[in-house]
Amino acid sequence: MNAFASADQRSIEVDGTRIRYYVDGPEEARPVVLVHGVGIDSATVSWREAFHELAEEYRVYALDLPGHGDSDPVPDDVVPDTDYYADVLGEFFEALDVLDATLVGASTGGAIALDYTFASPARVARLVLVDSYGLDDEGTGGKRRAAYVKTPLVMEAAWWRLKRSPEFTERTLRDIVHPENLDDQLVDDAVAELQRPDAGDAYRRFQRAEVGWSGFQTSFADRMDELPVPTLFVHGKDDPLVPADHAKRASDAAPVADRFFLTDCGHLPSREHPEAFTARLQAWLDRT
Repeated sequence: MNAFASADQRSIEVDGTRIRYYVDGPEEARPVVLVHGVGIDSATVSWREAFHELAEEYRVYALDLPGHGDSDPVPDDVVPDTDYYADVLGEFFEALDVLDATLVGASTGGAIALDYTFASPARVARLVLVDSYGLDDEGTGGKRRAAYVKTPLVMEAAWWRLKRSPEFTERTLRDIVHPENLDDQLVDDAVAELQRPDAGDAYRRFQRAEVGWSGFQTSFADRMDELPVPTLFVHGKDDPLVPADHAKRASDAAPVADRFFLTDCGHLPSREHPEAFTARLQAWLDRT
């Protein structure tokens, strides 16, 4: 089922790459831009529930990053790292002339949102970072993860299995979200994303660009005190991918920041506890 069937579905081109996005909500309302992460992710996977709830009050945009959802693959001649995706986001903002937006980034989408906000603070009014990558250069898995990323056949074999086994996809999701929060719809959305002919390509290339032997290449930890806009940090207390301490340290350092942690929640708060996530986000937006 198309999560955004009632929304307008549109496309723009960025350097020859077609970017699909969805928009809904009152045209004159404050804009909210939703950015998903990389991997088994898309606008649908991250924002199925939150999109329409937010669109009751705000003008909401949710884009599929290149290599995800209904957008084109990442071109062969580019390195799909955080800077690349931040440039794509910048082209998106300019093409649609989005100003004074609330920019919401989940997982690696958080790092992309941070990168863009530092580069173009005039277009971003508020920032929301959901279990965000880029808050620290310390990554889970250490050198073992780096070895996995830098061994192509191992990564390709894992994605080959994901694409062909819904059961393996479900087990993988159980390692990402709190097991009690995994439902059939989330599994179905992940399985649908894995049906892309190029599923996993953007993720593998992103990981090889971003994961080093000493940690992650993208870290804004030493720039948190320079954040130019009010920022809300949202984090699952049981996130196995990005430790909650990263969000705590970052929010402590940011000049104007709020935070809330969700209990019994892993890496995907917007899908694991959609009602609580959306309610807390709306309450914060209403007072900022």
